[in-house]
Amino acid sequence: MVDDSRWDRAEPILPYLFILLPAVFAVLRDWRPEALVAPLALGAWHWLLIDRRRASHPAVMIAYFVVLLAFLAVLLRIDSVFFVTGIGAFVLAFTLLPGWWAYAGVAATAGVLVGVRARSGSSARELIFSFLVAVLIASAVGLTTRAIAEQSEQRKLMIGKLQELAEENAELQARLLTQAREAGVLDERQRMAREIHDTIAQSLTGILTQLEADDGAGQRLETVRGLARDALTEARRSVQALRPTPLDDAQLATALHEVADKWSESSVVTTSVEITGEPRPLHVEVEVALLRVAQEALANVSKHARASRVGITLSYMEDVVALDVRDDGAGFVPARTAGFGLVAMRQRVTRLAGAFEVETAPGQGTGISATVPAIPPEGSTS
Repeated sequence: MVDDSRWDRAEPILPYLFILLPAVFAVLRDWRPEALVAPLALGAWHWLLIDRRRASHPAVMIAYFVVLLAFLAVLLRIDSVFFVTGIGAFVLAFTLLPGWWAYAGVAATAGVLVGVRARSGSSARELIFSFLVAVLIASAVGLTTRAIAEQSEQRKLMIGKLQELAEENAELQARLLTQAREAGVLDERQRMAREIHDTIAQSLTGILTQLEADDGAGQRLETVRGLARDALTEARRSVQALRPTPLDDAQLATALHEVADKWSESSVVTTSVEITGEPRPLHVEVEVALLRVAQEALANVSKHARASRVGITLSYMEDVVALDVRDDGAGFVPARTAGFGLVAMRQRVTRLAGAFEVETAPGQGTGISATVPAIPPEGSTS
């Protein structure tokens, strides 16, 4: 395969090499002014019509080639070493002349070269044979040259199209980056909404529940203070985007016990927590998601279920970890109830490629199940 850049660099130089190199040999072998003047004149003709003007009109190319052949005939009369210039003419015929004119140029060049042999006394048969061989070889070389030139041109066009596609892709990438930033902002807003709903809103709901109760005013006031402190702590945590307070110094299993105990104390609902499998540290996103699902589920029980018992089960399995929260409350019709709490829980779980299910019916309690991949903590090799 031909390197286009090398061919493009070599193509303008080749005609001068075919003219000047034979001239150097002719002058060194037998000094004659015409052996130097005629090649320089031909080089000037090529530069004037081809390199300088970059002529491309077929008539101009044909006129250029006729003059070239006249120079070639003169050079061959000066010295037979200029036969090399004839080879260059074969190449130029296919490079510059259009269509079938290229083959006419090859035949004319071969005629000039064979005419030199005619002066040496060669027979007609030898001259015809030389002419045919010259045309055949020159045509083969010319076809190869033209194929290379066409291939080079096609690759230039392809490179141009690829550059256009690259520019279009750059614009598309810029638009995608803008959309990704907008999506990131929206995702962050949703995350903050879930954080506020799952923490501050729940604490405020607990405060309202305590204030509406009818007995134990002193104890209620202390409970309200505790809930208010928790709400303030969670508000600060949400702003700083840190882990939930129960997870600062504990694994998920321990944090669930703490959350369940506090909720049971404030709601006066019997709550049990069961851990199955071997507890182990998980990725922060997994622990936060499951803890928030548990908190939201308990908050829903306080607001809607009128339950007397709640059971929480955290199951550590080989590839997944599952959280189940079940109550014996009033239940509901899932199709008619799709509050922000359930939506937030589902979003948290599906964001981790997990599964979220709700099992409930009026009068039959509610069961919430969240299963997510058991992703190890960052930096863990297990």
